[in-house]
Amino acid sequence: MAQSNGKKYLGVTEPISTAGPTEADFARTRDLEKVLTEAGLYESPEEAVQREEVLGRLDQLVKEWVKNICLRKGYSEQVTQEANAKIFTFGSYRLGVHGPGTDIDTLCVGPRHVSREEDFFGVFHGMLEAMSEVTELHPVPDAHVPVMRFKFSGISIDLLYAPLAVWTIPEDLDISQESILRNLDEPSVRSLNGCRVTDQILRLVPNIEHFRTTLRCMKLWARKRGVYSNVTGFLGGVNWALLVARICQLYPNALPSMLVSRFFRVYTQWRWPNPVMLCEIEEGSLGLSVWDPRKNPRDRTHQMPIITPAYPCMNSSYNVSSSTLRVMVEEFSRANGICEVIEMNKAEWSALFEPYAFFDAYKNYLQIDVFAADNDDLRRWKGWVESRLRQLTLKIEKHTYGMLQCHPHPCDFVDESKEGKHCAFFMGLQKRQGLPSQEGQQFDIRLTVEEFRQSVTGYQLWKEGMDIAVSHVRRRQIPAYVFPGGTKPARPPKVTGTGRLVGTNSLPTELDTPPLKRKLDLETTPPEGSRPLRRTNTGVSEAGSCQAPAKPEKQEAYADATPATLLRPDANAANFGFPEIQQNGPGSAAVQAKQTQPPTFVFQQTVAPLEELEAAGTSSIAASSAAAAAAAEIRRPVIRLCSASVPPSTSAPPGNHFVNR
Repeated sequence: MAQSNGKKYLGVTEPISTAGPTEADFARTRDLEKVLTEAGLYESPEEAVQREEVLGRLDQLVKEWVKNICLRKGYSEQVTQEANAKIFTFGSYRLGVHGPGTDIDTLCVGPRHVSREEDFFGVFHGMLEAMSEVTELHPVPDAHVPVMRFKFSGISIDLLYAPLAVWTIPEDLDISQESILRNLDEPSVRSLNGCRVTDQILRLVPNIEHFRTTLRCMKLWARKRGVYSNVTGFLGGVNWALLVARICQLYPNALPSMLVSRFFRVYTQWRWPNPVMLCEIEEGSLGLSVWDPRKNPRDRTHQMPIITPAYPCMNSSYNVSSSTLRVMVEEFSRANGICEVIEMNKAEWSALFEPYAFFDAYKNYLQIDVFAADNDDLRRWKGWVESRLRQLTLKIEKHTYGMLQCHPHPCDFVDESKEGKHCAFFMGLQKRQGLPSQEGQQFDIRLTVEEFRQSVTGYQLWKEGMDIAVSHVRRRQIPAYVFPGGTKPARPPKVTGTGRLVGTNSLPTELDTPPLKRKLDLETTPPEGSRPLRRTNTGVSEAGSCQAPAKPEKQEAYADATPATLLRPDANAANFGFPEIQQNGPGSAAVQAKQTQPPTFVFQQTVAPLEELEAAGTSSIAASSAAAAAAAEIRRPVIRLCSASVPPSTSAPPGNHFVNR
């Protein structure tokens, strides 16, 4: 616990406010808790008892398994008798924010002579496979954190394994000690850190019950707004927990309703990539690598650093890309406006949790269809494809020099009418905001998609029937099975001539400029006899005249309205060189200048009539110049995306921009 002027506080800075709640705050908190209860976020007492029974049975199984391993390997009777393993929980279950049907994140800690590869994913996997109460068993030994997923008596379990550098595991083992990490491999350190981080979060918040209620609210909001998914580049459970915990530190006496509104107020103004930290980053004595952009060039590229509080401190949100960060910042801004209206007693909490109309937000989408022969194969194949979708987003951003942005939907959709087993993922596409308008500008990403397909089909556990298809669809071509009930809803009202957006997905907003019109056309199948665009050195190819796309303008920094205590947390700012991050990081002028100087490309320009530019704003209470800037920032411009009609070629490099066939 830090101390300043004789006062103790949690976190790397003093609280922004220690003010307590008013009667209105108590009333709003009761209303918020009612909304969470009606949303079904709390499990029944019967399910809670069942979870405890499953965890107890699992603990017995791992103890039996370790003793069997000792007998197989010929250890003495004494070693076999003393052999032990222990189950720990972490994640939402350990934090106390789990709900009905959610999985339990568990860690098995075993002795040094029980290996992960042979004994855990071999022998223990066989034990589980032979049990009738275990279903949907899915080992993932090659994951960043190796995991065994299964259902035990209907309860979903994610089980990790970490062999410690000791011969016996005591029942009172304390894994919070730094020495527990000594002589361990990286997968074991990462596996242990799940439990260590969860326990440290609970130690670093001033009021655990207020933290839990606020975190439940934020997780519900993130799912409703489509930004809850670590694997697709948004934020997962631990990321949201760390963000909420920091707000609890900054407002230690606030109620959940106050913490929710402060959450959006702070992170709307936060200047990423300044990191969010709950405590000082310690170097430690074991020599393990910690997050440090001064020493690690890769750390400087992180878009939204959210640092774990347990040694070794890591960035828990390294999956976030520039596109997904943009989406989250827009959502923070929208939610901040709604919370301000709620605090004025002019709106209900239900307005905050309104689902995001993903399939109305864009005019162009990528559809990734995943096929398999049966349910088990589909579950494995889908999980692998989903884990690679982030790479597709990054490749599109890289190959178009950041000019084309992707918004992946965090969920998959199932078409029951297709033969075999099938699901589909979707990504919204749009031109990066702030770029000069070029009518008919095209981004041909066919080879980018083909490169993604080849990387996905290298799956080591591939079986006959596993397949993937990537195609472009326009908004009007979105299949009906993605909508509730399998029926496409009526389109929301369009922007009126005065610039007022009237719809179910945002509050009314007055915009300063009348709506423009643009036409979109993205062709995924090239004309007969055509060839993909290819890079040239001279600016001339068989396609005829060449013209380089306009350089993207430097991306404007986010509004610098955050309190200094948030942006430069005490001495940590100097210690970790935050100015260096902003100077040389992914959003810096030096890096952008390098990234936004593409070689000459062949591309076709056509003149097309303008149609409609969809705009989205913040709340109507934001009438100031700052609010007008925020409204302009989150408009969603669209551009014409199509493949070029040029002669065929087989020499186009993967660096070109391709729209898949």
